[in-house]
Amino acid sequence: MSGFLLRQRGLRGKTVASMRSSLADFLAFLADAGRGPQGLADRLPPHRHLRHESEPHLWTAEEIRRLLAVIDRQSATGKRDYAMILMTARLGLRISDLRHLELGDLDWRAKTLTIIQHKTGRPLSLPLLDDVGWAVIDYVRHGRPGTACAKVFIKHRHPFGAFGGSSSVATRLSRYAARAGIGFPPGQACGMHSLRGALAVAMIGSGTPIPVVSAVLGHASSDTTQAYYLRFGTERLRCCALDVEDVLSRAGAGERGA
Repeated sequence: MSGFLLRQRGLRGKTVASMRSSLADFLAFLADAGRGPQGLADRLPPHRHLRHESEPHLWTAEEIRRLLAVIDRQSATGKRDYAMILMTARLGLRISDLRHLELGDLDWRAKTLTIIQHKTGRPLSLPLLDDVGWAVIDYVRHGRPGTACAKVFIKHRHPFGAFGGSSSVATRLSRYAARAGIGFPPGQACGMHSLRGALAVAMIGSGTPIPVVSAVLGHASSDTTQAYYLRFGTERLRCCALDVEDVLSRAGAGERGA
């Protein structure tokens, strides 16, 4: 199987990553069922799918409302997808942190969510907003398959365990968007991470201080937030625009003074 994966290197990176994930799930299933040795899934060749550098789609509040409205919350998978997408849109959690989120990370009495971020290794504590909390409760009580896995969001195919290195939530996100009639211009990234970016831009646009935005996103420094997200705050950038005639007149005065 390793040789098979290596021969697929000519395919799109995302296709190879999905193929590897499926093989790893199958090998883990065989091991759990006693029909194969343990640890084979971890011995598959590593493959990391790198996203192309592209501008994220800046979702509007109306688009997010329409997106959530088309999800079938009567189905178990719909309950899970709704909670995951809502958690990213409202709290800005990375997809990696959603995959690693555990039931013990949720403090229902204090209404807080506390994790160690998978990407940075830094702690992050966020308020567990009411709509997010009820969506998680609905999934855990009425949609989540019975399993000993401690993760909140799990795969809905056997074995019912944690997500692997890639998940199909991003794929279903684009399907939900299409169902809601939301289109994306060519070259725009429209995955789960774009929802996180939309939250950051909305917070900046509403006048939220940059340190607060950084804290919500779990950035180690406000410089990271400013370097990436400030460029999308068109209205605030417009306030920084210089008058061309004023700049030219000052430049001319400087030349005469020299």
